[in-house]
Amino acid sequence: MHAFRRFLPEGFSVNPRHLILAGGAAGISAAFNTPLAGIVFAIEELGRRFEQKTNGVVITAIVLSGLVSISLQGNYTYFGQLAVGIIDKKIIIPVIVCGLVCGVLGGVFSRTLIESSGSLTGRVGRFRNLHPLWWTGFCGLMVALLGAVSAGSAHGSGYLFTREMLNGDIAETWQYAPIKYLATIFTYLSGVPGGIFAPSLAIGAGIGNDLLPLFGNLHSNTAIYALCMAGFLAAVTQAPLTSFIIVMEMIDGHEMVTSLMAVAMIASIISKIFSKPLYATLAETQMSRISAVKST
Repeated sequence: MHAFRRFLPEGFSVNPRHLILAGGAAGISAAFNTPLAGIVFAIEELGRRFEQKTNGVVITAIVLSGLVSISLQGNYTYFGQLAVGIIDKKIIIPVIVCGLVCGVLGGVFSRTLIESSGSLTGRVGRFRNLHPLWWTGFCGLMVALLGAVSAGSAHGSGYLFTREMLNGDIAETWQYAPIKYLATIFTYLSGVPGGIFAPSLAIGAGIGNDLLPLFGNLHSNTAIYALCMAGFLAAVTQAPLTSFIIVMEMIDGHEMVTSLMAVAMIASIISKIFSKPLYATLAETQMSRISAVKST
């Protein structure tokens, strides 16, 4: 959206920050067919200084992206309509455990991405600055090795493996979450990140798979996966409303509204101990770089 500003008619005045805001929200809406999550994401995460005049730009972008997505793929639920079983007071313990675990892991994950987006110090930083192509090649090699030891599950957004886990068609080994965790970090470190939202959901599902033995048969596997998906995404983005809404819309799990809200809030609070808000910090960094380039 920021790049397309050059094609706007002369005299059409719009703040570059509003375009970035609209583009981020529209991307969420179109990628996952979750327009409500796109709106909340714009307000909660990117729009911490949200202005009323931004509403038209944001909502127009979200509506148009949603219409284009539906026209190409039809109306769909990202992970399908999944049965989460009966949700009762027994869900309290899984909510607390998933919130704490995902909060810590997501906070560290977010901190790693923020730190790596700046100037690294020491030998690693010097090597990346002096030999950027070799650095990118090293990161690519690490992702390839992770893919080799995981039979390819480290590659891509993790959608297929996550959907199979949610459907009960596959029981991933405990290594899936840490392998996907590391693969996403190395992809980001390479300088050509392939996305954070979808991989975060996949990592969350993997964490849920690893936590299943702790809860026995108290709740369905799908419910635990959903809790960890919302929890880890909330910890990474520190946007709990967006996280619980996007998971709820993606799995059509309206019966889990309260538990998803609770786990997202817990994880987001824990994450703040380790990291600043990811997208707000990265947006400020990007705008600073653009301003520095313009000034030179």
